[in-house]
Amino acid sequence: MSIHIHPTGSASAALLAELHAKAFPANQAWDMATFSQILALPGHFALILTEGDVPMGFVLGRTAPPEAEILTFAITPEARGKGMGWALLQALMHEAPARGATEVFLEVAESNAAARALYAKAGAQEVGRRQRYYADGAHALVLRMALEP
Repeated sequence: MSIHIHPTGSASAALLAELHAKAFPANQAWDMATFSQILALPGHFALILTEGDVPMGFVLGRTAPPEAEILTFAITPEARGKGMGWALLQALMHEAPARGATEVFLEVAESNAAARALYAKAGAQEVGRRQRYYADGAHALVLRMALEP
């Protein structure tokens, strides 16, 4: 099966919430209202990844040129380790410059080795730390990636 990545909006809020719930622990999952509200804000966007007709992940971001930020990045457990996260990150790194961004920032749990490896592969550099950033008390690393125009 082939993968497809395309933009989506607030009409997909329920689907994004469903995917987020599959990808994150229950106490960290965002609900439909959260996605709907975020996607209604200026500069916010989502890219969804499907394998065939099956949604497997998405990235939610925002731009305030010259910066972009990844707000959340979700790949369902059954899609992990298949290159889908890399494809989705590459799509974001093409979308953000089209929206005027020259760099992208994100927070990632210090303990999330898989996500940290993905971002490192894309050239992310640690530019800060947030102590006890997540609800479970986990620390976050603030990462920056330069974007090509």
